[in-house]
Amino acid sequence: MQVEQIMNRDVKICGPRDPLNKAAQIMWDTPCGAVPVVNDQGRPVGFLTDRDVCMAAYTQNKPLTDLPVEGAMARTPVCCGAEDDLDSAAQLMRQHRTRRVPVVNRNGILVGLLTLDDLACEAARPLRGGKNDKLRELVLEVHLSINRGRVRLHPAV
Repeated sequence: MQVEQIMNRDVKICGPRDPLNKAAQIMWDTPCGAVPVVNDQGRPVGFLTDRDVCMAAYTQNKPLTDLPVEGAMARTPVCCGAEDDLDSAAQLMRQHRTRRVPVVNRNGILVGLLTLDDLACEAARPLRGGKNDKLRELVLEVHLSINRGRVRLHPAV
């Protein structure tokens, strides 16, 4: 299965020179905790989470209207291709310990967003002849890699 089959196509975006309050407003108005940052051509140049917004406001002690997105965003967004298979996209998320990956087309233009939640929902979907155990295991591996050091695994009793 390819990323484009389950990715979110209705992605809200912001630009690097937008004020952080615009990004915060997007996150407030839509059920998301992150926003891809794109240039004028629609190519991802950064990624901004709600935590990034909070930490920028806290560390710089300024209102969000005075802080540009580019000062708080991650500058090297980890992206996958719309035609990539889910396994390779999940491995990318695992490797980079991220819950969300902007999806780009062959020209590098943002066309969607793939989240760990998208993968989990797909893994839970019944298949003909059973469950997608491979994807379920991969979702667990991605989740554990993201939370490495914060989640303590308990041995079976």
